[in-house]
Amino acid sequence: MTTLPESLLRRITEQLGNSTPAFLDAMRAAPFRGIRFNAMRSTTGLLQEELLEKVPWEKDGWILKTESDAGKLPEHEAGAYYLQEPSAMLPGAVMDAAPGEQILDLCAAPGGKSTQMGIHMQGRGLLICNEPIPKRALILSRNIERMGIPNSIVTCAYPEQLAQRWPGFFDGVLADVPCSGEGMFRRNPEAMAQWSPERASGCVERQQTILEAAAKLVRPGGRLVYSTCTWNPQENEGQIESFLKKHNEFHLEPFSLPGVDAPEGMVVCWPHLVHGEGQFVARLRRGGDAAEQFPAAREYHMTGEEKKAWSAVSPFLPSPTGRLGSCFYYLPWMPDLSSLRVLRLGLHLGTLQGKTIIPDHAAALCFTPPDAPAEDLDRQQAAKYLSGESLPGKNTGWVLMRFSNLILGWGKGSEGRIRNHYPKGLRKITQQELEE
Repeated sequence: MTTLPESLLRRITEQLGNSTPAFLDAMRAAPFRGIRFNAMRSTTGLLQEELLEKVPWEKDGWILKTESDAGKLPEHEAGAYYLQEPSAMLPGAVMDAAPGEQILDLCAAPGGKSTQMGIHMQGRGLLICNEPIPKRALILSRNIERMGIPNSIVTCAYPEQLAQRWPGFFDGVLADVPCSGEGMFRRNPEAMAQWSPERASGCVERQQTILEAAAKLVRPGGRLVYSTCTWNPQENEGQIESFLKKHNEFHLEPFSLPGVDAPEGMVVCWPHLVHGEGQFVARLRRGGDAAEQFPAAREYHMTGEEKKAWSAVSPFLPSPTGRLGSCFYYLPWMPDLSSLRVLRLGLHLGTLQGKTIIPDHAAALCFTPPDAPAEDLDRQQAAKYLSGESLPGKNTGWVLMRFSNLILGWGKGSEGRIRNHYPKGLRKITQQELEE
């Protein structure tokens, strides 16, 4: 372990007192890895020999062996699981997003908490996943696609913009804010070089701005979950105390989950007390009650030419609810998105190219009718498919490429060959890696 900065160690000693030696021992140990299985996929028996123990607060979460290469497997690309540090699963669990709700993840990249909440929502309701930094928003959009969250919109906007667009709109808002990152020092010792008391103070100002926007977005009766990955009380308990002084319409709400009890509505995760890294979570409830019911989306009425093009893929896809440019999409319902940058609008079904519909990769990962034609691949074939190779196959026309009951993407069969339609931007596996 890299030695903690002296001023940081002094402050943590004041916080922990006699528990400081146990904390320092934990910081010398290896960080915990976590994996969260996708309940919307067939994952029974997957990676059994690499799982150590359950993450108590997330029903689909496990602690993963440090040496696991789960991130390099075809199952990962099929969205069977998300690699997520155990403590990072806590804010999404505290939110307890339910099917049919309107939920906003305000600072969502890379997408661990968004996909966790989206899976809990079971494709019903609306999940807005927002990230103001464009490059990070692209990563977020990719993970939403990979994990198959159909009722989601990915936006790239500052929280203040969303507060102006959707005041009092959401049942739940998660503000997992940028912070000084002390809780990640065991996992990323190099980050300590960037730490300073002054940087932490700058984080406090930024967090206050985000919290002000978040408060405006929560409907009366709704909830606000605030989280950081730091132990700094100025960014944690102090931030909440300051917020409540200015917002008497909110109050802390106690919560209790397996392995975590927060009778005061706040909890700090320390590495000597939980099997995970540093995390702070607080849940606040806004007074009042103004739940709103939103209508289901109407089916998009296609033109004659669109219907003709769609007929080639229609047995495999749900009916679109809209079209944006050349892309047909499905979304249970859509709020006002004017003037906002949108990277992903619901479930992309297919793109019109000339007079032909090309089914979208997202649709393959999210919607799998039981009678759709599929090619079953072994592990080596799956790796070749993910690298962009064509494969031998018996089907003609559009076909789902399946490995171990998990869909990897589309192919198109003709004369005994399956042409590869795995997106070129996702082809990460090289021929050299296949041979190793």
